Amino acid sequence: MLLNQKLILMKRKKKTRLVHEGINRSAFSETSEPIFMTSGFIYESAKEAELAFKDKKKRYIYSRYGNPTTSVFEERLASIEGAEKCWATSSGMSALFTILMSYLKKGDRVVAARALFGSCHYILTNILPNFGIEVVLIDGQNLNLWEKALKKKTKLVFFETPSNPCLEIIDIKKVSKMANRSGALVVVDNVFASPILQKPIEMGADVVMYSATKHIDGHGRVIGGAILGNNRFCEKYIQPFIRNTGPSLSPFNAWVLLKGLETLDLRINYQVESAKKIIDYLAEQKFVSEIFYPHYKKNKSYNLAKSQMLAGGTILSFTVNCKSSLHKKKVFDFLDNLNLIKISNNLGDNKSLITHPDTTTHHRLNEKEKRSLRITKNLIRLSVGLEETDDLIKDIDSSFNKVFRGKK
Repeated sequence: MLLNQKLILMKRKKKTRLVHEGINRSAFSETSEPIFMTSGFIYESAKEAELAFKDKKKRYIYSRYGNPTTSVFEERLASIEGAEKCWATSSGMSALFTILMSYLKKGDRVVAARALFGSCHYILTNILPNFGIEVVLIDGQNLNLWEKALKKKTKLVFFETPSNPCLEIIDIKKVSKMANRSGALVVVDNVFASPILQKPIEMGADVVMYSATKHIDGHGRVIGGAILGNNRFCEKYIQPFIRNTGPSLSPFNAWVLLKGLETLDLRINYQVESAKKIIDYLAEQKFVSEIFYPHYKKNKSYNLAKSQMLAGGTILSFTVNCKSSLHKKKVFDFLDNLNLIKISNNLGDNKSLITHPDTTTHHRLNEKEKRSLRITKNLIRLSVGLEETDDLIKDIDSSFNKVFRGKK
């Protein structure tokens, strides 16, 4: 994109940039971004190839290194996030693994919040120690624990906010300030909030990562990830790691994710409003014992969530009240009696999806770890989609009737 065109676009509002940012039309002047389904690229001469490989000529070399379709996605997401640079990856987990393995080395120390997605927890506790990297997990909501942990030399800090599945909120500004003072890189998983509702870089974080599979695609179609940060960090660590180890996003998936970005703001805002109405309904049910949602007034981190997030998000969790010996059975019966809402471990989709974290996304954690994160056998996580809200509430109510109210 020409420089003056880019400057004009940067002045435009978010919704406009979600549709137009990064477009670089081919000679055919297409309306939709083209998909460059190619593994390699042709050089005019052997000299040009030499200069390209020496980074003396900026051009596409190989789609593992970069691809025109992927570049449009990266530029557009960086613009929305407010980051200097974005590198797309093949999945959200490859994004996290790339950040960690490109930046850390034997003898380094990581401090992370304990409330993590199951696979993130696995990487930190099962894989990193094999490379001689120390990992310390703490209660991320406790600022005193962050301060204590960061008194010892730390290379990297990592946390999710809101966390999966109980939507814990961590103070991005205060933790980032403490970590930066000690020289630690701050990495924030912003999946639950999305770039529409929360901007960690504006609050002091160094790097933001996404599973683009979730809200960014939002249609349950493809898997992808993204790493966002400043130019120096991405050029020194992320670029050479991706180029040489290969967790690259395919051009087709990049194109699909571009289509997702175009409607991201519209989808998120509708889903947020729907989630709030469902919470109002759940709050009136006597057998719903607890509701986890950032902007729910009974949430102990409500004020912090309001200060960090424009809205509470598309995901909520809740517990049902019954005899402890029946927790798993009642939850399974409730899920099985839903008709419209489908059981799936995915989230951020156009379709409403529901899961039982204890036996799915966090099943690898031991019972002590689950209890510390409030992941109980009666916990349910709901990702709210684009269906008519009344239909979703009727579906939940119908299942409640059969399982908890004893009605047919």
